[in-house]
Amino acid sequence: MVLMRTDPFRELDRLTQQVFGTSSRPAFMPMDAWREGEEFRIEFDLPGVDPGSIDLDVERNVLTVRADRPMREVTGEQLAAERPRGVFSRQLILGDNLDLDRISASYRDGVLSLRVPVAERAKPRKISVEVGDHDDRVIEGNRTEAASAS
Repeated sequence: MVLMRTDPFRELDRLTQQVFGTSSRPAFMPMDAWREGEEFRIEFDLPGVDPGSIDLDVERNVLTVRADRPMREVTGEQLAAERPRGVFSRQLILGDNLDLDRISASYRDGVLSLRVPVAERAKPRKISVEVGDHDDRVIEGNRTEAASAS
């Protein structure tokens, strides 16, 4: 017989750390995304992050965003430490209809902004219909024959 003890508060704490992260391992990088004309816009809130620590990678259709807000050296007595510190990371799976070679990024006022253009092949386009000569043709299998007027 095996006796197992469970602590519901310990399980709740573990779940909370997985969802919200910890100060040494943040899990939260708020994001907004929308389409504006012929491009998609994505914004990440990264206040207090050194722009030099921001790393963007695209591999196939996966965009990875990483940023670092290092631990602060406190010489006196620390009264509160609620702001998450450490490495933030988030991955987005981007569709095939986007031009991943032309992604642009900027960082201003604690917001990382990405612009991802829609690929030319995915943009709506008109297809012209040619009006041919009045030579009617019948297409059967692999053969094309002129239709008889009889």
